[in-house]
This record gives sequence, C-alpha cells and structure tokens, in this order.
Amino acid sequence: MLKNKKIAILGATSHIAKGLIYNFSKSRYKNIFLFARSLTRLQYFLSEINCKNKWAKKNFNEFKNYNYDVIINCVGLGTPSKVKDAGYDIFSLTEKFDNMIIEYLVNRPKTLYINFSSGAVYGSDFASPVNNSTFSKWNINNIKESDYYGMAKLNSEAKHRALKKFNIVDLRVFGYFSRFMDIDMNYFLGEIILCLKSGKVFETNGRNITRDFIHPTDIFLLVEKCILKRKINDAFDVYSKKPITKFEILNFFKKKYKLKYLIKESKKIISVTGIKDNYFSLSRKAKEIGYKSYFSSLDCISMETNYILENW
Repeated sequence: MLKNKKIAILGATSHIAKGLIYNFSKSRYKNIFLFARSLTRLQYFLSEINCKNKWAKKNFNEFKNYNYDVIINCVGLGTPSKVKDAGYDIFSLTEKFDNMIIEYLVNRPKTLYINFSSGAVYGSDFASPVNNSTFSKWNINNIKESDYYGMAKLNSEAKHRALKKFNIVDLRVFGYFSRFMDIDMNYFLGEIILCLKSGKVFETNGRNITRDFIHPTDIFLLVEKCILKRKINDAFDVYSKKPITKFEILNFFKKKYKLKYLIKESKKIISVTGIKDNYFSLSRKAKEIGYKSYFSSLDCISMETNYILENW
C-alpha cells in the first residue's frame, strides 16, 4: 500500500519539506524518515503541527543506514540572502546531496528519487511564460551570479536524465507559498504580510509581473502521483490552477486586509536569480502521470495568509 512505503525526506526543515511533512502526517503515512541539519529545529516544527507520528528523525550521516522506497530531496540554501552570498557553494551543496542519493541508488536501483528543482533551469528570459517547446537560455560568455542557482539545478537535471536506468523525477517549482514560510526571508508575499502586521505602507514599482504560487496540498498530491508511477525518469513543471499578477495580489490584500501600497517608479526590485516578468509554465506534461491542480495562486495566497494572520 502507498501509505506503507518507506519514504526519506532530506532537508526536512526547508519550506517545501514542511508542507510535505504536514500533509504526510495528516494522511497517516507510517514509515517516514526525516533528515535535517538541526534535529532541534525539526522537533520544534513537528510539535508545532502536532505531529505525533513515531517517525525516524536523523542526521544526514545516517542516511545510508536504512532502506527506502522513495527519497525526496528538499535540501537547499533556504533564503534569498543565502543564495545571494553562496557563490560556489550553490554548486557544491547541490552536488553533495545529489551525489549522495545517486550513490544510494547504485546499490538500491528500485528506489524512486524525487528531486525538487526550479523553473530557474530555463535561464533568465521570462518575457513570456515557458512551455514544452522552450529552450534553456544562458549567456555562456557572461555568466552572472544570478545564473548560478539555475545552472546548478540544470546540471543536476542533465545528470538525472543521463542515469536512465534509475527512477528519478525532477519537479520544477516556479512559486510556492505556505503558512510555513519564514516571513522574514524578504520574499514579496512575506514583505506584504509584515506590512499588514506593522501598519506600514508597502512600496513597489509599476512593473506588473506574473507568478504561479503552488499550494502545499497540490505539491503533496503531485509527489503521490510520482510515487504511484514509480518506474520513471523525467522532469515536470509544477503549476497551480491559475497564475496571478502582482497587481491582482496587491488589490486582493487591499480589499481583504486594507493593505496600503504605494507605486514608486524609482523603487528597485532585487531578485537574486534575476528579474522575471512571467515566471510560470504553460506546460501541462504532469497530467501524463495523473496530476491535477486543485488550487489557484489566489486560493493559495488567500488560504495560507489567513492562517498566518490568525495564528501570528
């Protein structure tokens, strides 16, 4: 049975991992192995979500000691500031854990490896949303620091496709928002929520970007579809029911929460992986494995913001 699968989650205190863990706990999965740098932080989170499952909580050096049906890699740098300052570490961290899992697969080739990748693999040109025909674009003669993250993810995906005999899935996430986000991480939605709490005016420029925020439940359901498929080596763009523009978001917060915002054309918006006007995908390839998104970006923002503000 699906819920009896032995599932390892690496990077268990990361944002995406927390949403998965929450949904695994509510769905009564029995054999979950959680790996994190700080078991204290991990235990604190499990207590926060009232998770009483007797799951294994381990350091990374114990990873090779157990048998798993599924390995989910959620390891990452965590915050925009860490990504900005990481430099070479973006590559070395990605390689370290990816290679550790691949070495595990060599001895246990039936295990499914689900890796959380990023829409950044497509490069920095998001004048239009990507689709199944989009090529990854890089200015190879002028590689910038903002390219490192996407190139590290692309390198992992290329390596995974070369390992055809193994079951490896890359899930490209373009946007993700949940109640488990660290509000202080300088993300767009986090800054809005901080302004709501403090009563400050939110400032932005007139550039109307489009984003696609995936609800934690949809991510979880997609992971389940991958597990059910099992024999697979492929990559999928992750999508919500409908993306959302910046001004749709601002008007939602203005109407529901009385957010005050100011348009300042001189306001510089900084993104550590580059400015992306239409950072979402039109690819629906994930339908091939039975994925269906139940929540739009607005649904996700509304539901998770409501929880955050009610439980602040």
